[in-house]
Amino acid sequence: MSRQILFGFHAVGIRLKTSPRSVLELHLDATRRDPRMQQFAARAAEAGVRIVDSDPGRLDKLAGNTRHQGVVARVDPLQQAKSIDDTLDLVEGPPLLLVLDGVTDPHNLGACLRAADGAGAHAVVAPTDRAVGLNATVAKVASGAAETVPYFMVTNLARTLNELKERDIRVVGTAEDAPKTIYDVDLTGPVALVFGAEGPGMRQLTARTCDELVRLPMLGVVESLNVSVASAVCLYEAVRQRRRQQTAESSEDGTHAGR
Repeated sequence: MSRQILFGFHAVGIRLKTSPRSVLELHLDATRRDPRMQQFAARAAEAGVRIVDSDPGRLDKLAGNTRHQGVVARVDPLQQAKSIDDTLDLVEGPPLLLVLDGVTDPHNLGACLRAADGAGAHAVVAPTDRAVGLNATVAKVASGAAETVPYFMVTNLARTLNELKERDIRVVGTAEDAPKTIYDVDLTGPVALVFGAEGPGMRQLTARTCDELVRLPMLGVVESLNVSVASAVCLYEAVRQRRRQQTAESSEDGTHAGR
């Protein structure tokens, strides 16, 4: 496996926390002496990571941009789950998946991964021909979520969705003209939420493969939300429904136990 570059306090900090041995060397801006940088360097030294004092120009070259905050790490890639099936086999309770069709902007993908991690989604799925891979920009925007949420790129998205349906996972797509809103559907069971890129949306084949299409109610003049914002809204609606169901079931069990 080829080595990777991570940059920014959050992305590198999560790697130091979860897998410090995978950090081969950490380049820090030698001109920064502020408390945040000093504390970060102390954490890295405590973890036994090799620290290299570097000038801003070298950091820009390593990261490929200037948004590294003075923190760039060379790392070994983490071992990811090999397949969606392997991931689903380990899920306890109803699976929650995020599917992205046509999201090619690394900032959008990073934000989607961050939302998926926050909502406890079990994986993010995208087609290989209309998606961005996990690069350093994605990792920085994801603020550590690229390390925690399995990201699968599949050669045939429609076929993958059909395979999910064979596992009794309901595929719910989003479309601006859908008759129902996200609040009108039951998301408490196994579900995969599908989103297209802002503007073109999902491909027609992807939309036809979905079990159901829903929309977000737009009450202002804006016609649609950014895909990362829309995915966060829908993922957290699934979380809300599931928690409400768990609370109701717990209350019912308590009532039965008291009889």
